[in-house]
Amino acid sequence: LNLLDWSPQNLLALALDTTVYVWHHISGDIINLMETECITDYVSSVSWGNGGNCLAVGMSNGEVQLWDIQHQKRLRTLTSQVSRVGCLSWNSYVLSSGARSGHIQHHDVRVAQHHVATLAGHTQEVCGLKWSPNGRFLASGGADQLVNIWPSSQGGGGGFAPVQTFRQHQAAVKAVAWCPWQPSVLATGGGASDKRIRLWNVCSGTCFGNVDARSQVSSILWSTNYEELISGHGSGANRLVIWKYSTMSKVTELQGHTGRVLSMALSPDGETVASAAAAETLRLWRCFVVDPIEKKEREKADRVLSSFTRQAIR
Repeated sequence: LNLLDWSPQNLLALALDTTVYVWHHISGDIINLMETECITDYVSSVSWGNGGNCLAVGMSNGEVQLWDIQHQKRLRTLTSQVSRVGCLSWNSYVLSSGARSGHIQHHDVRVAQHHVATLAGHTQEVCGLKWSPNGRFLASGGADQLVNIWPSSQGGGGGFAPVQTFRQHQAAVKAVAWCPWQPSVLATGGGASDKRIRLWNVCSGTCFGNVDARSQVSSILWSTNYEELISGHGSGANRLVIWKYSTMSKVTELQGHTGRVLSMALSPDGETVASAAAAETLRLWRCFVVDPIEKKEREKADRVLSSFTRQAIR
């Protein structure tokens, strides 16, 4: 399941059984956002959308709820899945949900008839789901050991079919993450029977990176400040590992969890990683901190670029 996500508004959403909590990283305030109406249901995924103003909550009964975080109010309930929704990913106004049935549903949250497409490319649970930064491709990882790459628009026959299917992993693929500066590069990680992190060029379909992580890979994040990525691990390792791109040489290990790492999320400034583990702990790691002088230079460059863009639009 994917029970942790960090919003651009610096809010960390965490699902625990039947409840979703929202923690403000700056003030430290905690909101009990919602609880399931039936005690036999549980929250199975969370994902921020609409710039961090809306939280999508996937449920064990197949529902997806949309919550207005400012007013702490449920906006609507999307129903199209028949089994638990273990992963969610946004592409603008389209919310994609992956279910235990192996199906992926696209929901257009702007309209009443929200269900706009069904993707059928997995025979077991979809446990990893991520849209690429440019919105062109959706990557899905399944318990059937497959990684599928889906286009954003339908094919000539009026349906969706994967543009790539990668079969090299030997275990469930929960960890899927797109490179923020190379939109066609995808990192994936395999479970306990595989233990490998692979780098793919989804346009050519080639695997150009492959490293033995020596333990179950549960999650992967790319740094937005450095050309590095970080992976979370279980199966006795219970650690985080930072890797250099694209050599996949190990930079360092972050130890402290006593249970397997289940999920990770990156802060909006790209400096801090939150990791949730099976030992019922949430840890924050300031592992991608930028030098203050370099940070000021980046912010200055971003302001100049933003000003130039606004002038060009006018």
